[in-house]
Amino acid sequence: MFTPYDWQEGIGNRAQYIEGKLEQGVPVVAISLAEGILVFTYCRQSKKIYEIYDRLIFAGIGQQSDVEAMRTAAVDFAHQEGYNRSEQDVTVQRVATALSAPLKKAFSDFSVAPLVARTLFGEVNASPDEDIYYTLDYDGDYQVSRGSAVLVGSDEMVLAFEGKFDKLRGEKPEKAVESLRAVWDEAVKQEDRPLSENLEGLNPEAVLLERSDLRDNRFRVMLGEE
Repeated sequence: MFTPYDWQEGIGNRAQYIEGKLEQGVPVVAISLAEGILVFTYCRQSKKIYEIYDRLIFAGIGQQSDVEAMRTAAVDFAHQEGYNRSEQDVTVQRVATALSAPLKKAFSDFSVAPLVARTLFGEVNASPDEDIYYTLDYDGDYQVSRGSAVLVGSDEMVLAFEGKFDKLRGEKPEKAVESLRAVWDEAVKQEDRPLSENLEGLNPEAVLLERSDLRDNRFRVMLGEE
């Protein structure tokens, strides 16, 4: 007989397993500049930062196949929403909440494997103060932030990045990339269990989702491959 205690213990075990996998995830940082949303991280073979719709950007940490599943689901939903409604109706809030329910169901259903992924969605708007970020967790829960966002594998890493972005918001994208890189490197060094030993062979990746709509494609690669 499956008791509530068994279910709670099972959920705890699943969470512990996923958290253990995510702990070594390479952090992703995002900041709102006058020119748009700048996202920075390090990657190995596959890139980690993607455009999912005209004003929406996506990044993820975790198992690559699960991150890709989340990206594909977000792209499919966004384009379907834009087709059925309008481009203006495709918001980061709609995308994140649409993906939240399936994630929650997969996490609590012991007949299927949960997704080992933590994802970040950002929406660029008319001004930096209006930009909005959703961090979506493996259990369907999400957090909303403005101005900046950090995607990490542990709470300790969140603390390492706190208060490091305010002074960068007035910088131009090219300078901000280097500043974010320095902030990233310093934060990783402060962790109790440094990621440095797992960073060999990684390459920096930076993307600017431009605020201006004068160009057809707002997604501008600053570092990494096109």
